[in-house]
Amino acid sequence: MRGPERSSSSAACDWSQSTFGCDASTAQAKVLELRDTDELPLLEMSSAEHNSTSSLLNKFEKLSWRPSVRESGTKKRARWLQARRLFSHSCPNLRIPNRFLREGQFVPPARSGHRCVADNTNLYVFGGYNPDFEEAGGSENEDYPLFRELWRFHFATGTWQQVATEGYMPTELASMSAVMHGNNLLVFGGTGIPFGENNGNDVHVCNVHYKRWNLLNCRGKKPNKIYGQAMIIVNGYLYVFGGTTGYLYSTDLHRLDLATREWTHLKPNNTPSDLPEERYRHELAHDGQRIYVLGGGTSWTSYSLDKVHAYNLETNYWEEIATKPHGKIGYPDARRCHSCVQVKNEVFICGGYNGEMILSDLWKINLQTFEWTKLPAMMPEPAYFHCAAVTPAGCMYVHGGVINMSGNRRTSSLYKLWLVVPSLLELAWEKLLKTFPHLAQLSTLQLLNMGLTHTLIQRLK
Repeated sequence: MRGPERSSSSAACDWSQSTFGCDASTAQAKVLELRDTDELPLLEMSSAEHNSTSSLLNKFEKLSWRPSVRESGTKKRARWLQARRLFSHSCPNLRIPNRFLREGQFVPPARSGHRCVADNTNLYVFGGYNPDFEEAGGSENEDYPLFRELWRFHFATGTWQQVATEGYMPTELASMSAVMHGNNLLVFGGTGIPFGENNGNDVHVCNVHYKRWNLLNCRGKKPNKIYGQAMIIVNGYLYVFGGTTGYLYSTDLHRLDLATREWTHLKPNNTPSDLPEERYRHELAHDGQRIYVLGGGTSWTSYSLDKVHAYNLETNYWEEIATKPHGKIGYPDARRCHSCVQVKNEVFICGGYNGEMILSDLWKINLQTFEWTKLPAMMPEPAYFHCAAVTPAGCMYVHGGVINMSGNRRTSSLYKLWLVVPSLLELAWEKLLKTFPHLAQLSTLQLLNMGLTHTLIQRLK
């Protein structure tokens, strides 16, 4: 005789119990607690929770890393030989890149000169460079010493995945610019190998939802073929400033109308002596009225941060703004090849190179007061030519970079740091994911029956 059919909710309960090692009521209670957090005032947090939240702001958390080839080369070769023996008969043409043949989860190889962007759900890492043959994947990497690949780090599960995309992926893979615009990753410029001999000036777009690359067909006069430029989107326009051809450094400012796809070479009203110094590997920020240039330099100098150049969008003039020091601590060191993210009117820079040493400090500047603040957090590994991105909730992720000049050594480490006090929703969400690490394995229906909202379910996928 056929037994009674169980409801989907009871099926979800059974799944929860087997997956989480606790009964479903516990999981559902956590979910209900999560849904209520938006209505809880911050004052209701206990002192222990306040201390825990404070530590999130003052310390980088290491999320993933990869042993260097020098540490794990023998084991990796053994795994490669074992895998080749297993698959050679059934799949004689199967190519298994060395970087996948390692213990644990996939992790991108160490690199520098790459770029990253973030949304609520993922960190996307594109391109990069590593001259170490083994570290870069050996003979399995057809683009050595570059990385023609797109990776994503999924926040909810803490795992890396190389994204299989369709369409033409750009070949200028070092010191390009990248920004996120909706579901689209926009990549401009960059250089191939040898540096300066194979530069780009096209805009490539990858829709991260459909995982497809397209070349953006644009009108007007394109910028020169450059790398090391900085790029930012303001009010529907894409602005590109500076960069180098490999021989000459630039102060050119270009604007792309994302609606009409037309490039304009902007000609500021300043005299030539009032323009910012030529530079590359600088960063940009904006407040809706001005675009600010932070740091950068040339192969022989790094520019100071006791002043910043600002392009006024309304007057078409470059302005020079004197910044304020952090009390007796003073100003940040001059730097280039640093990273920069923005949260509302605060801009955060970390790491970089000042011409003598690799930096590990973290600073912020307020775009209303132009006052610098040195933050207590320090990068665990001083790095330059690394990348950083910030989520809409205010959590910064820092990846890769050069960490040793004499040994020309790069890292694959990924760190996170909250730049603002996380909302109670974000705190509860992180707690839920740590308590139930297999939550992402549930189906959408099961998650809905447990009480999760569609918005949170999207962050699990």
